[in-house]
Amino acid sequence: MNHAIVVTGTDTDVGKTVFAAALAGALAAHYWKPVQAGDLDHGDAARVASLSGLPAAHILPEAYRLTTPCSPHRAAAIDGVTIDADRLALPPQRPLVVEGAGGALVPIDGNLLYADVFAKWAQPVVIVARTGLGTINHSLMTIEALRHRGVAILGVAFSGEAVEDSEATICRIGQVKRLGRLPRLATLDADTLRAAFAANFDIEDFA
Repeated sequence: MNHAIVVTGTDTDVGKTVFAAALAGALAAHYWKPVQAGDLDHGDAARVASLSGLPAAHILPEAYRLTTPCSPHRAAAIDGVTIDADRLALPPQRPLVVEGAGGALVPIDGNLLYADVFAKWAQPVVIVARTGLGTINHSLMTIEALRHRGVAILGVAFSGEAVEDSEATICRIGQVKRLGRLPRLATLDADTLRAAFAANFDIEDFA
């Protein structure tokens, strides 16, 4: 793989960072989160570093580190920071896994949404979706929002307990590939995550 894959979610706390860590580790990729808002000492990059098994040099520094755990546009305003879209250009390292924040329509600054940046990057996107109540609506809206901007969708990666009807319905109506599902792990570490990804996903889908 010599391209970038963007990981977005249908909402916050859907398992996006854990999936990004699993994918980056499986591909021996570099990992980049453009904007970290809040939890600067134990943010998503640190979590990916511990879960992916990647060398430290593969965890790329964020373009912006903001202090408040909220939407980047608000966190930037609180910090008195203006986010420059030019600093959000993709790093040159490949392969590369990029993680957004929250859902695809989260604002970064002003009227700029993550989905708009994804469109500029012109790289395939994986949507991480929970399997619980409400996921059909959230997932289909995310698919529509990305397609409206011409963003290529690699597929949907589910996170949580198996809910066959919801997973199948999303992929059938949304006309997207069902990439697999990461189950809840009693013990979450680099070894268990690596095994779960290998058992539930086909690495060739990300090549």
